[in-house]
Amino acid sequence: MNRRLPRLLTALPVSAALVAPPVLACTSMLVNKGATADGATLMTYAADAHELYGELYYTPARRHAAGAQRDIIEWDTGKHLGRIPEAPVTYSVVGNMNEHQLSIGESTFGGRKELEGPAGIVDYGSLIYIALERAKTAREAIQVMTTLVAEHGYASGGESFSIADPKEAWLLEMIGKGAGQKGAVWVARKLPEGHITAHANQARIEQFPMNDPENVLFSKDVISFAREKGWFKGADKDFSFAQTYNPLDFGGQRFSEARVWSIFRRAAPSKNFGPEYADGSAPNKRLPLWVKPDKKLSVQDVMSLMRDHFDGTPLDMTKDVGAGPYALPYRWRPMTWEVDGKKYVHERAISTQQTGFSFVAQMRASMPAPIGGVLWFGVDDTSMTVYTPMYAGIREVPRNFAQGVASRGSFSWDSSFWVFNWVSNQAYARWSDMSVDVHKEQGALEGQFLADQADIERTALEHYKRSPEEARRYLTEYSLSQGEKVHTRWRKLGETLLVKYIDGNVRDEQGKVNHPKYPDSWYRRIAQERGKSIQMPPEPEEPKPAAPPAPANKAPSAPAAPKPTVAPAP
Repeated sequence: MNRRLPRLLTALPVSAALVAPPVLACTSMLVNKGATADGATLMTYAADAHELYGELYYTPARRHAAGAQRDIIEWDTGKHLGRIPEAPVTYSVVGNMNEHQLSIGESTFGGRKELEGPAGIVDYGSLIYIALERAKTAREAIQVMTTLVAEHGYASGGESFSIADPKEAWLLEMIGKGAGQKGAVWVARKLPEGHITAHANQARIEQFPMNDPENVLFSKDVISFAREKGWFKGADKDFSFAQTYNPLDFGGQRFSEARVWSIFRRAAPSKNFGPEYADGSAPNKRLPLWVKPDKKLSVQDVMSLMRDHFDGTPLDMTKDVGAGPYALPYRWRPMTWEVDGKKYVHERAISTQQTGFSFVAQMRASMPAPIGGVLWFGVDDTSMTVYTPMYAGIREVPRNFAQGVASRGSFSWDSSFWVFNWVSNQAYARWSDMSVDVHKEQGALEGQFLADQADIERTALEHYKRSPEEARRYLTEYSLSQGEKVHTRWRKLGETLLVKYIDGNVRDEQGKVNHPKYPDSWYRRIAQERGKSIQMPPEPEEPKPAAPPAPANKAPSAPAAPKPTVAPAP
């Protein structure tokens, strides 16, 4: 994702070298059906951009007249790039999943500066949504996308695409040929059975087999083009797409591969991937393209993998002063900054405040496509969103998620994007406390969706036996009602948080106002920084009560002399 994001140009130290960090947007992962608990193919995508309004796109299926043309509108800028012939028939698309359960996501890696500004009219966003309208399978989508750039030219920088259907999951990496040159060079690899992969703004495909079309596809000039440019001189078998077109540097590892590392280390802890794969200290140490998870993953597991802040690792953002008193695992931009002539970074975790929308796509061959495909859709920050089931066969999307309800520059209580941002921006101010309330509500909603899923689909299958369209109507009504439920509950949550935490107070369940202290560590930090300027003087000692006077020490009196005895007169 590179939607209206400026390229970061701040240089960062790597030993003696200085490198520029990449564009920092979007995370995606793919899970082969052999690696999932229910035999589904799973895919995730977080569309992260500070200018992206999170909404659920919907395009109905259509038939087009002969000679019809399609306008190409650049996804990042809204600029009209040109026109191409329309397909005779196009499929319905809900978000990033079509009615055949095909799903596509991406992340921008940019690549070599020499290859910027290629000659073409089809940008990466248009490639995604055109392929979803025209293809039924992942393999067919790759053909559609690569044919489009060959015929009409590519108009974007380097991209990694996640492309999946109920049977196959593919990673496609593509980059244009530079100013004045049409087309693109690319390579695609199919995930092996039982494996997962991920990408996050860094090209990841290195060497690949040249004679395995069942599992590997590539442009005929992917190597020869690099040779012409002088970027590669070895044997074909040693050619690395990633290292040639997007060499890994400090920024690529610290900001991008770190997110892949975060997924791999949690899904496959037995592999013992250490922080050196993520912290930039060893840029020549690369993660594998894919790993086999230690256990088969559920939809809920994959949701959790997308809700990460490097918790409990050396990159954990809750441990320094930037986290504030309430352990906030977020940092506001810019990502790089300078103090006293030295350059520093903020971490870039999977969960980030600028996410427009994200999803977990569940694709199952065991059911008819309108029922087997579920786009678990959410807006705003992945850690704070609620993944709501939107089925592949629905004919309408909830109004609170729909296009045109609001915009990035226009607040609306009718928009889930704005309601969720209202809640999350409250929570950022008091994370360690408020996130507990948010995650409790999140867990209740998602838990109910997952618990109800089997019954909903059983009923949908009964409808489908009578009429596929009847099943679509049933699932449309269900998806609409769940979207409305999430929106209503989240607005209520925001109201509850405002009442509970207003002005730094915290109301307990009985409504009593409490004034909880900051953590002792925060008080200690304030004391260390402000020192004597805020230190109260010692309490004056109260005067001690005077002791009663001791009795005077008198010398013992001498015994009185006996009176003389007077003899009686004779």
